[in-house]
Amino acid sequence: MIAHIRIFVAALAALLFAGGAALAHPHVWVKMTSAVVYGPDGAITGVRHAWTFDDMYSAFAVQGLDQKKKGEFTPQELEPLAKVNVESLKEYDFFTYAKANGKDVAFVDPTEYRLEFDTKESMLTLHFVLPLKAPLKTKGLALEVFDPSYFVDFALAEKDPVSLEKAPAGCAISLAKPQEMTADMARRLAEIPPDAKIPDNSYGAAFSNKISVKCP
Repeated sequence: MIAHIRIFVAALAALLFAGGAALAHPHVWVKMTSAVVYGPDGAITGVRHAWTFDDMYSAFAVQGLDQKKKGEFTPQELEPLAKVNVESLKEYDFFTYAKANGKDVAFVDPTEYRLEFDTKESMLTLHFVLPLKAPLKTKGLALEVFDPSYFVDFALAEKDPVSLEKAPAGCAISLAKPQEMTADMARRLAEIPPDAKIPDNSYGAAFSNKISVKCP
């Protein structure tokens, strides 16, 4: 996915600079919903994500794909693209970071992945489950979703952004939204060339979506 995004940004940047415009980080915007998934024994087994990409990136991503009906894409037509997307996420730690009892929680390759195309909004949504390396029984989980380089901006969906799936009774979830962009941050981001990478964690972590799960 990121490889596709970077190609897209390079092409877009060339067009914008030719016209005298500037392009600042971030380059791609994602609206996300997430669910912490539990197994029958009360252990956390993974995280279910749904990421809706902005219309500009969505339009780029589907360019050249075979389609039976113009302006529409079936799950089968999008299947090869979905596979490329989830495979490329591994290089970027799936943009998902978790801790339990002060220790990092490891994830493995995504499952149940698929792409969905909203014909009305012309936007792609990537659905997938990110399994834990091993099921985890814990009273608390801290989960963050963000791009350390702030190339991609992740924002929580307005409606029901986070949920618990088959969680034991009494478990609750809380959210901490990212800080607001300050004028100084906006200025410094605007000064970074479009094809340049922001040093890891210099901005991305500041705009992370923090999810906390507490169980009795």
